[in-house]
Amino acid sequence: MTGEVCRAWHSWAVKSDDLGLFGPGSVTWKVHEEPILIVAGLRSLYLQALHPRAMAGVAQNSDYRTDAWGRLVRTATYVATTIYGTTAEAEAAGARLRRLHDRMRATDPNTGEEFRIDEPDLLRWVHVAEVESFLSTARRAGLRLTDDEVDGYYTEQRRSAALVGLDPDSVPGTAEEVAEYYRAVRPELRMTREAAETALLLTAPPLPWKLSLPARLGLSLGPPRWAYLGIAGTALALLPAWARRMYGGLGLPTTALSADLTVRALRLALGTVPRRYREGPILQAARQRAERLTATPLAG
Repeated sequence: MTGEVCRAWHSWAVKSDDLGLFGPGSVTWKVHEEPILIVAGLRSLYLQALHPRAMAGVAQNSDYRTDAWGRLVRTATYVATTIYGTTAEAEAAGARLRRLHDRMRATDPNTGEEFRIDEPDLLRWVHVAEVESFLSTARRAGLRLTDDEVDGYYTEQRRSAALVGLDPDSVPGTAEEVAEYYRAVRPELRMTREAAETALLLTAPPLPWKLSLPARLGLSLGPPRWAYLGIAGTALALLPAWARRMYGGLGLPTTALSADLTVRALRLALGTVPRRYREGPILQAARQRAERLTATPLAG
């Protein structure tokens, strides 16, 4: 291979097999490398359910009641792809999601109005609830982030917002802007029948089929059930005080303190698990790609 061809091949490889939307030096990677984000994902779903219009869009267009685990896996895969995939992979995932949303409609439970589920206000709510849950859970679990890093994470996540079709400039990009957004949207939030049903499903979901068979045979699945219930309870306790009150809980500082202690202990426990078991294949592939692409460039 001549030097010119070698350089051309290397240039093509970097463009098609790049570090993605964020990369290993980003705050996004620092946050999302935390295995405790499994709790953050649940917190986000509890929070999102409090928006009646957004919840109606999900309930009327999703099989989450009959395929709860499948939907969780698909959502987790999408998030991992946008965070750790190449730029092309992230953009392709976003394009698929936009095409899916483009043909979905729902009926407002209060007005009877038909609406698109990709309305900017709904997409913005889901985005903010998700990224704020990721960040706040990681911090409360013990991840050290400066105020600049916190704002940097929200700013970086505008790239994820663009993938679902939002104007990045319309999305909160700092902690102060996120807090202001929550203050503005809170009058629209409330507990509905669909939100309550979703919360119950999140707290006590049906077992995946491989685990449900022993239960049908009368075998005990107590430890997995109790472990998951503990995670779900922690996710609920990590909600903002105003959201906990909507779920019928108490917005007491002691509840938040107890949640902080629990999530810190859980983070420490997860940290003892070998990396090869707690990191998914998408993250592992991203690490390998980063090592390869940041190595010494090919000589001409």
